[in-house]
Amino acid sequence: AYASFSDMQSACDYIEAQGAPIVVKANGLALGKGVILAQTVEEAKEAVRSMMADKVFGESGSQVVIEELLQGPEVSVLAFTDGTCVKPMVSSMDHKRAGDGDTGLNTGGMGTIAPNPFYTPEIAEQCMREIFLPTVRAMQQEGREFRGCLYFGLMLTKDGPKVIEYNCRFGDPETQVVLPLLESDLLTVMQACTNGTLAQTEVRFKEGCACCVVIASKGYPQKYETGFPMVLPDDGQAEIYVAGAKLEEGVLRTAGGRVLGVTAMAPTLQQAIEKAYANVPKVQFENAYYRSDIGRRALSAAQTTEA
Repeated sequence: AYASFSDMQSACDYIEAQGAPIVVKANGLALGKGVILAQTVEEAKEAVRSMMADKVFGESGSQVVIEELLQGPEVSVLAFTDGTCVKPMVSSMDHKRAGDGDTGLNTGGMGTIAPNPFYTPEIAEQCMREIFLPTVRAMQQEGREFRGCLYFGLMLTKDGPKVIEYNCRFGDPETQVVLPLLESDLLTVMQACTNGTLAQTEVRFKEGCACCVVIASKGYPQKYETGFPMVLPDDGQAEIYVAGAKLEEGVLRTAGGRVLGVTAMAPTLQQAIEKAYANVPKVQFENAYYRSDIGRRALSAAQTTEA
């Protein structure tokens, strides 16, 4: 259940009637930060005021969407499609909240693991049947055939998998753990999407797991300082994906909220997490911040499944 509002008072009245917890979203692009999971009515109304009156997200917050709060493990599934055939990539789990234990504000993503142990073969089959294929077929029927990478942001609720969001692109930081596990040639697969021959093209992934830990500027996703020189490891023990940084006179400096991601691969999820975190301290810059629990929830699920 959800409702959209362009009038702030109407939005607040709706919140009063629905109660909390409840979700408040800016109805526009906000770099993944325009969603507030409000635990109280007052917190929800404050979120509406900040978006609509204070314009914290600019014009993206001139209209808000208020919806019920869904609960359950999150799953990100990127999929290749040529408009008819859908070939999902290995599943992943993003960690949206800024703080350990999934606390704090929503961010663009503080880290990921792949594959996601909550996404079982049975759930994957259900998603293909009830979500993935119906999505591409509906776009085809509307004369808007899509070819490329389609991102499904899902939540596994007690009532089954639900779609939280779509993106027509690779996800960040999901891509940092998904593509390193791709064994097939990426260009060949992308050409198959373009040419409409995906059904005849193999999309194969390696065995093993990956973990990406995002290192951000302290204060993100709110106010933070930038311009600090960075030191990166060169021992080849992990992949470093630089994002919020710039090169000035030969010196790499921080220039954004999420500065970079440290990705490691290993045969097991436990080993991938340990390897990623072993390399995080090798990245050095002033006011660096990262979560210390990326993959913890997934690891518990994986261990439960193995038991």
